[in-house]
Amino acid sequence: MVAEAELRETDAGLVPASAGWFVMNARDARWFRRPGRDSLPLTGCDEHEAETYFPMLGMSIQVLSPGEPNSMYHWETEQENFLVLAGEALLIVEGEERPLKQWDFVHCPPETRHVFVGAGAGPCVLLAASSRQFQAEGPWGLYTVDEAARRHNAAPDVETQDGDVAYAHVPPAAPARYRAGLLPGD
Repeated sequence: MVAEAELRETDAGLVPASAGWFVMNARDARWFRRPGRDSLPLTGCDEHEAETYFPMLGMSIQVLSPGEPNSMYHWETEQENFLVLAGEALLIVEGEERPLKQWDFVHCPPETRHVFVGAGAGPCVLLAASSRQFQAEGPWGLYTVDEAARRHNAAPDVETQDGDVAYAHVPPAAPARYRAGLLPGD
């Protein structure tokens, strides 16, 4: 029988504190905030959490303001999948721009270069999921330079595997409690 995981209260919300199954409302969980972007890394925010409690799957909710990217343009060794839960986004994939709306699903096989940018008149809520099967055995992927992504402030200045280099011009995200109204249904 699989035991229920312990959830620990932090200043920014609940986090898993042991292995096992659990139920946690997104509004009670630990979020991360930076200007224009709120994110909830459902399956760990650092290597310890990810490898200890969620070694097979990565999943997050990202809330993007119009014009704000969810990451820097990159590819990963794992497949990634995304679902627009609310609002609109611009997908930049393999150098092409694709507008997205609520309920659009995006599948990126391994090594697909991509980034999302909030679009429309209000926030975009994006659900992201990826495998973690091969990440522990080698490079996770690469941040890459792309002109379409650069036009949306979503490309690093140089190709790199170093997140500190890729995000040098982006304010760091800080742990934060959920803000009322961030998710649909508030």
